Amino acid sequence: MSRGYELTTGDFEGFFAAPFHAYGAQSKYVPMMKADMRRWLDNTDNPLFAAHGEREFFVLRRNGEPIGRIVAHVHHDSNRLHHLQRGCFGFFDCADDAEAARRLLTAAEQWCAARKLREIAGNFNLTAMQQIGVVTEGFEHQPYMDQVYSPPHIAAHLRANGYEPFFPMQTFEIDIAEAVARAPCESAPDWHIERITRSHLDASMEAARRVLNDGFAANPMFVALSREEFAFQAKDMMWILDPRISSLAWRGDDPAGVVVCIPDLNPLIKATGAQWRWSTPWHYLRFRSRRRRAVIIYYAVSKAMQGRGLMKTLLSTTLRNLQSAGYETVGVTWIADVNGASLRQMQRLGARSLHRTHLFGKSLA
Repeated sequence: MSRGYELTTGDFEGFFAAPFHAYGAQSKYVPMMKADMRRWLDNTDNPLFAAHGEREFFVLRRNGEPIGRIVAHVHHDSNRLHHLQRGCFGFFDCADDAEAARRLLTAAEQWCAARKLREIAGNFNLTAMQQIGVVTEGFEHQPYMDQVYSPPHIAAHLRANGYEPFFPMQTFEIDIAEAVARAPCESAPDWHIERITRSHLDASMEAARRVLNDGFAANPMFVALSREEFAFQAKDMMWILDPRISSLAWRGDDPAGVVVCIPDLNPLIKATGAQWRWSTPWHYLRFRSRRRRAVIIYYAVSKAMQGRGLMKTLLSTTLRNLQSAGYETVGVTWIADVNGASLRQMQRLGARSLHRTHLFGKSLA
């Protein structure tokens, strides 16, 4: 039977459905919730596109069935800050079909080339502060929420189309009981630590944004987040927040450090098919009674407090709070190989590497 391919733009239903058809029900891949995906791709609603960039998303159908997708996008402010002429691809999910992969990647490359961009890199879903990378090792491990996952053929198709891996990273899993035993909590005379609660969520999130922007200012590919961007990304946190497990550190009246940690929602997302249905409340109540996995979305310390032991204390405090709340393991989204300090923290806590990931890039010159 001949294969008929059709490449389209703006087909959101096909975009959402493509990974399900491409990978099958047994895959370890976990999608984003459909409502969140629609919101993130909205040119008007997402301040990333409204103020800083532009995007197009493509869907490839084979004999009418969506079996691949990709987003081509550009972050103009990031390019100006880091002196790049880079376009990006994200959400590259595809069946193990060489022709399908070639067509999707070519579409993203042509979109970037039309904007006079000289290179393309990804996955960026959609910025360096969200999901990034392509899995290159550790395919057997189940990802936590916000950890990227892709089957082996995705990296293989990228290489076959002239892409080279760069910027190596790792995701991690921490056994909480073991880490608590390894990392005694130390006194903290220069700061105090408080939990992030729903009653003060807006103020806490603004303090977390300030610490993030200050602490990550020198990191490669980072662009400071505006209030609007940070609020957009954290919009649904109130509904999933466990106030026992995220922490803010203060030095006087100034925020000094933060650990943003939430329950791992991947089992719930899997059970609901990543959509809100009539059965979702039942699944949510069942999930809440059984949750044993959490995920650290990010942690940061302000520049003035770096190298003074605050992050060590914050992580130790977070792990004890997780243990008291009944969690057994916690995932860490990604740490780059160039980030020696964070890798040493993972080693100190006995963390195990889950996935090896890379960005993949290609010249468009």
